[in-house]
Amino acid sequence: MKAVVFPVSSMVVSSARLVIRRPLSTSTVRFNQTITPRDALNAAMDEEMERDERVFLLGEEVAQFDGAYKVSRGLWKKYGDKRVIDTPITEMGFAGIAVGAAMAGLRPICEFMTFNFSMQAIDQVINSAAKTFYMSAGLMNVPIVFRGPNGAASGVAAQHSQCFSAWYSHCPGLKVLAPYSPEDCKGLLKSAIRDPDPVVVLENEIMYGAQFPMTDNLSSKDFTVPIGKAKIEREGKNITIVAHSRSVEWALEAAKKLSEEGIDAEVINLRTLRPLDEEAITKSIMKTHHIINVEQGWPQSGVGAEICRRIMESEVFFQLDAPVINVTAVDIPVPYAKTLEVHTLPQVSDIVRAAKKVLSR
Repeated sequence: MKAVVFPVSSMVVSSARLVIRRPLSTSTVRFNQTITPRDALNAAMDEEMERDERVFLLGEEVAQFDGAYKVSRGLWKKYGDKRVIDTPITEMGFAGIAVGAAMAGLRPICEFMTFNFSMQAIDQVINSAAKTFYMSAGLMNVPIVFRGPNGAASGVAAQHSQCFSAWYSHCPGLKVLAPYSPEDCKGLLKSAIRDPDPVVVLENEIMYGAQFPMTDNLSSKDFTVPIGKAKIEREGKNITIVAHSRSVEWALEAAKKLSEEGIDAEVINLRTLRPLDEEAITKSIMKTHHIINVEQGWPQSGVGAEICRRIMESEVFFQLDAPVINVTAVDIPVPYAKTLEVHTLPQVSDIVRAAKKVLSR
């Protein structure tokens, strides 16, 4: 398979000014046998910025520092100060600028260094972005992407570890994405940037550097993943495990362990939390008649709670042979201490135990 090379501008620095020239050299981002979500997100932004001059990126440290997690690596050198913008540490300020730019016809990508800090900008995300299309009677779209790491990382304590999947998926006017793999990251982000409405992309810091096999579709500039469609990551017939973001990794590991005991688990990667792919969940339940949900968020009013509600209110409820179980984080703020943190977040062993309970094993 040929490596895919993304061009990066040459840069000339003089004592008077910084001059950005057209691409002359190539970057070090080469996709061979493996690819990371970090590189997939970078490629998605690069391709969409190249495709549409209205697309630009802004946020803290996204330009000269190449991003706090190096997701925007090389973009400032290629596109310059007007399209990759370092902002002050004021989420409400730069989110407001981004929403205004979207209303004026641009397509901003607004990066939060962590979605925990997006609470500083919640008025802009919800009242300014999510509600405008409705309140303008459909006359004004707000084509904006809010993206960044969400949920627990490792040893970053409660104020940097909260999962906002349920928060944002609660709000009409937003589309909410939770990618797991590089395929999800690139395909969903490209779809989000092209979407006419506000989209929240909840990434995961731990997954940024994870290695995945390179596939042909990831090297295509035309590759996208449709918003609102889940993916069956593993076929199975005994029990359905629904997960999103990093929880998919745990679900797949649990499914492997369950297979050693003769339990064939089907793993659904939701990909999109709003709109939720009810059809994929329903079809899987019709086959397995058992279901559990796995998520990093807290149990009350979570994504799993919403899945349970929809199952209970539909005919597929009568296909279940056992109650639904939600495997979630413990209902406390995430501790700083590593040993406590492990006990707070869902583990593979928790998923295995829940599956056996549902199956009366």
